[in-house]
Amino acid sequence: MKDLENYRESFENHLINYVSTYKTPENLYAPIRYIVGLGGKRLRPMLTLLACDIFDKPFQNGLDAALAIELFHNFSLMHDDIMDRAPLRRGHVTVHEKWDTNTAILSGDALLILAYRLFENYSPLVFHQLATLFSKTAIEVCEGQQLDIDFQYTNQVSVGDYIDMICRKTAVLLGAALEMGAIIAECSPEDQQHLYEYGKNLGIAFQLQDDYLDVFGNSETFGKQLGGDIIENKKTFLYLKSLEKAPASQRTLLEELFSIRPENPTEKIETVTKIFLETGVTEETQITIQQYVEAALVHAQALQISHDNKQLLTEFAHYLTGRSFRLKGLYQSG
Repeated sequence: MKDLENYRESFENHLINYVSTYKTPENLYAPIRYIVGLGGKRLRPMLTLLACDIFDKPFQNGLDAALAIELFHNFSLMHDDIMDRAPLRRGHVTVHEKWDTNTAILSGDALLILAYRLFENYSPLVFHQLATLFSKTAIEVCEGQQLDIDFQYTNQVSVGDYIDMICRKTAVLLGAALEMGAIIAECSPEDQQHLYEYGKNLGIAFQLQDDYLDVFGNSETFGKQLGGDIIENKKTFLYLKSLEKAPASQRTLLEELFSIRPENPTEKIETVTKIFLETGVTEETQITIQQYVEAALVHAQALQISHDNKQLLTEFAHYLTGRSFRLKGLYQSG
């Protein structure tokens, strides 16, 4: 069993040391220190370190790449919160609410640049591979975010369209986090691809779980406003499957509710939640999550690593989707 808590401790120290070196202008760097200081599960950097470790290379070799992934993730969150007009992130006020929108945009831009600079600490060959993967992933995340926005203003969205969107917006970053660790560990191209596919499938499952928790979670442990996707008229898996399964009267009501933005959205959230429950899409969502987890585990089993390390990837998959696990010291709310 790998010492996953040691990953966290080493990563947190590396993160703090890096962002603390940037001090002035204060209004540029204070929001950066704020958002990265809000914690979170640190899933993506943990995966980078884990990927190094399961190929028997020191996980410390992956710290800079892991930090780049985490800074990019926080950059995307900072800008997403602006677009979503979100009041909370990880249970705390969002950057654009605590400061202002212009500050959040500029500090987010700086986060992205700071992420890229970290690849300069690797050899030229590894730098090239990491930067190429990072650039590919970054543009895919932007594409996914734009699709997410576009979907709010059209009814011509299928479940397949939605899966493609969350794959780009969320899942590819988990896949890239793992592949970066594999690149640093200098494993075979085949194993790099298997790790990427493992992470991508887990990322889809993770986002579907996030969508579910947005409606049916606990606001204190979830760390975000419940019903935010409903307020923003986001065509989530729950919504799209409800349209497929609901009778005509409920379909019409759903479409009407997802075309308005009432000042007080409480009644809208309650009505939509009731329809989700009545159509049975909550159970279907959990089944679909499990299908993507199982697809991820096929790739984990194909890796040229020890049985114990394959078991570790299995447990990590269960952890990401909120089920029982033996990995201790990993979870922080938000």
